[in-house]
Amino acid sequence: MQRYFVSPENFGEGTVLIGGEDARHIARVMRGKAGDKVIVSDGVSREALAEIASIAEGVVTVSIIENLPMTQEPRVKITVAQSLPKGDKMEIVIQKCTEIGAAAFLPFLSGRTIVQYDERKESKRLERWRKIAKEAAEQAHRNIVPEIAAPLTWKQLLNSVYRYDAVYFCYEKEEGLQLRSAVAPWAAQLGEAAEVSALVIVGPEGGFSENECREAEEAGAVSVGLGKRILRCETAGMVAAACILYETGEMGEA
Repeated sequence: MQRYFVSPENFGEGTVLIGGEDARHIARVMRGKAGDKVIVSDGVSREALAEIASIAEGVVTVSIIENLPMTQEPRVKITVAQSLPKGDKMEIVIQKCTEIGAAAFLPFLSGRTIVQYDERKESKRLERWRKIAKEAAEQAHRNIVPEIAAPLTWKQLLNSVYRYDAVYFCYEKEEGLQLRSAVAPWAAQLGEAAEVSALVIVGPEGGFSENECREAEEAGAVSVGLGKRILRCETAGMVAAACILYETGEMGEA
């Protein structure tokens, strides 16, 4: 069943208004008609099974049949901090990590970032990233759309580390600690905690410098490897997010 996210102000007690591209998608792509069932969510606290009541130009009105529990989200809220990669790789990171279960993204600039950051183009890029996250969240039947911040500097990223219960800095070292070994003891201590947070920091195509590794560790991050294979920067965040969710029991029984 198709799922759509709407703004909270459009989510009423008995009816929900679906507008914009989603309304056009229902009318022109899905060939929707009165009585068709959809799932609607405000991406915050409300989700419902609804049926189409009417289709007008630019807006679809649906009537709520029943409210649904928001049980699709992992209790481990993973934020993927990704140093800006070339081309459309950030779009891949956002799409796939959203499908896996990431709760937020922090793009940032590090010493070996190749991308030429242009602040004038930033609003359009953020708009596209957020659209990709929304579509991926709908496809994966998420209850929320992950938040995507404007790109941070390296210093700004390190200054935000204290906000998370666990921080993993993806950096290959000879005989270094692997992510699974780092996550397992932390996962075992979670107990009945309702919600916990983890930050995964991933470098650009050229990786991190030793100095950046030292600074991250001084800020409180744990340096971890992701196995014996060398992963592309757009793959590392996906692997790390999946590993954390698996080890914390979010991909079936622990």
